[in-house]
Amino acid sequence: MDPHLDVPTAYRQFAVEASDSPAFSAWAAAAAEDEELVAWLETLPGIKQQPNLVFAAARWHGVAAPGPYSGLREALLLDDGPIRATIMARSTQTNEVGRLATLLPAFAGFEEPLALLEVGAAAGLNLFPDRWGYAWDTSDGTVELGQAPRLPCRVAGPAPLPTRGPEVAWRGGIDVNPLDVTDPDDMAWLAQLVWPEQDERRRRLAQAVRVAQADPPSLVRGDLLEELPDLVAQAGRHGTVVVFHSAVIAYLEPSDRLAFDAMMRDLVASGACHWVSNESGGVLPSVTATGPEPQLHFVLGVDGRTVAHTHGHGRELLWFG
Repeated sequence: MDPHLDVPTAYRQFAVEASDSPAFSAWAAAAAEDEELVAWLETLPGIKQQPNLVFAAARWHGVAAPGPYSGLREALLLDDGPIRATIMARSTQTNEVGRLATLLPAFAGFEEPLALLEVGAAAGLNLFPDRWGYAWDTSDGTVELGQAPRLPCRVAGPAPLPTRGPEVAWRGGIDVNPLDVTDPDDMAWLAQLVWPEQDERRRRLAQAVRVAQADPPSLVRGDLLEELPDLVAQAGRHGTVVVFHSAVIAYLEPSDRLAFDAMMRDLVASGACHWVSNESGGVLPSVTATGPEPQLHFVLGVDGRTVAHTHGHGRELLWFG
């Protein structure tokens, strides 16, 4: 979802995109048509109006989900500060490790060992593709890699599914607000961001936290446009640098998106790194334009070229190559 849309449009769009969560879909659809609640949401800064953040903050303060829209509405309109304070202090850092099932085929063509550098890393939970098992459901049967529990993904097209896990020599990330995997409050917030009906995602998140706690990645707090080139140079001492991101660049201002796109293309052209992007179709138009019209939520790009479309939580991969 593009956080720069007006509130009614953003919430209508989220209602469609959140079809995996009947509770959130219903809340978003109702909120989009509720003039009083829209007015309340419009008092928030634009980047803080996003449905997943608002809904998670309401749940953080006791609103039941699944539950009636009236409960959400009353909590927000009668809020005397706590919910708003949580919205202002937090962000939507979901760290959905299920996306690794769609990212790993993109990593498969790079020379190893890899130095993984995630933009918008949050707690860095997606920096461990070598610590997970995978189950890709293809037209020719299920391709399994690694031990259970495995990350499931339905695959269409000639995806280069790896036959072994990647060799990762270094893992690091950058975020304006990195999360600490050893901080119970930070990890409780990540769990709160998982949609209410999705118990399997919650279990997967708990496992991902345990993986990261055993080997905490190197995370830097900073502005990606300012810090990333130096981090790429640092990572390059360890292996083939792969800069990657999922559902992150949408939260930049449009001008900063263009600047990021140009910076990444320059880094790729110089041979400093590879670039794997996984964003909604309108976020990086230069990448989206190299492939067919998006059929799933995200466009997966390698070095600025569309290779696949993906489900936002990693459950589907439509590979074009």
